[in-house]
Amino acid sequence: MDRVIVVGGGLAGVRAVEALRGKGYAGALSLVSAERHRPYDRPPLSKAVIAGETDDTTVDADWDALRCELRLGERATGLRLDAPGRGGVLATTAGDMPFDGLVIATGAAPVTLPGDGRQHILRTIDDARDLRGRLVEGTRVAIVGAGWIGAEVATTAAKKGCEVTVVEAADAPLAHALGPEIGRLTVPWYAEAGVALRTGVKVAEVDSGGLALAGGGRIDADEVVVGIGVRPVLDWLAGSGLLLERGVVTDGACRTVREGAEPGTAGEARPDVVAVGDCAEWWSGRYGRRLLVEHWDTALNAPETAAATLLGQDAEYDAAPYFWSEQFGRMVQYAGNHAASERLVHRGDPSGAKWSVAWLTGDRLDAILAVDRPRDLAQARRVIGAGTPVDPGLIADPDVAIRQAVRP
Repeated sequence: MDRVIVVGGGLAGVRAVEALRGKGYAGALSLVSAERHRPYDRPPLSKAVIAGETDDTTVDADWDALRCELRLGERATGLRLDAPGRGGVLATTAGDMPFDGLVIATGAAPVTLPGDGRQHILRTIDDARDLRGRLVEGTRVAIVGAGWIGAEVATTAAKKGCEVTVVEAADAPLAHALGPEIGRLTVPWYAEAGVALRTGVKVAEVDSGGLALAGGGRIDADEVVVGIGVRPVLDWLAGSGLLLERGVVTDGACRTVREGAEPGTAGEARPDVVAVGDCAEWWSGRYGRRLLVEHWDTALNAPETAAATLLGQDAEYDAAPYFWSEQFGRMVQYAGNHAASERLVHRGDPSGAKWSVAWLTGDRLDAILAVDRPRDLAQARRVIGAGTPVDPGLIADPDVAIRQAVRP
């Protein structure tokens, strides 16, 4: 393998470059990024950057030592693949680039609402800097979406003295991520912060004066922030022959899958083209399904597996997902996957300051949500990763450390 291209300038792209060099790859290496900024971390954008605590989240990478050509401000526009294992050609806005190995790490783009009014999204450093300057005392801010991003922006806007209204189509905040039962436990947080929360309300469009609501009515606002989710950036892969569903489909080794190939056959996967990060829908043997995880931890760690696969080494990525959020003065952390869990167990009184909930199937701990209980999260994460059985009764006792609930 003489030439590898990494497409995407986010954390997953940087980590792929570092992992390739760390595993001994000595050939030509290029990183193609649509953004003109050097790769940077995104989690601080909705926290420290819009709060004015920092203006730079650039990833600390020694590009000279990595011997990587940075092609910033160039966007991937197409992909032509040769026979499996023989590379292909990446089409970009600056021309075609042949390769032997390709890392797809183009991430995801925020979903926006209809209407010709100005709406802010929060995905890039430029988005964050622009929004920061508009969150000034007395500004009427309407935030669409009571998910992770919406809650974090609402937290900062309220602290800056803005008049904040959050609109959520579901019946509770975080209903999609955690389910309505747990999402409702966060409702009091909004009132405590002086934020108006309106659930079960759908937006028809963003207009020049704020939000026009479905079925009539409106919310007047000086600034509108939209945080209703993201979609993987896949348009440039149309016609490539790769299987695209919710994201770029991969196996557990991050190898992409050929469209129309027979599942389980040797010709199904392409070891010369891997995908990682927010755009990859990867197979998890742990959960017996494909996962699309749009969080920092996966972008940080999956590229290690992708690099090994490109270099012909045996590797598999099957970590339990993990993410966190800082909102309304609380640290909210989640680990695992509860999509198929049998039951929910509370650890502590959710009306109190610190509490956790755990999802279980039989005596297996599937997932945990910890609110200002970092020890619960850390211990549960290890138990989930090991798949060790637990005593459900002890798990429900907030005075018992999770590691002590493990069955011998």
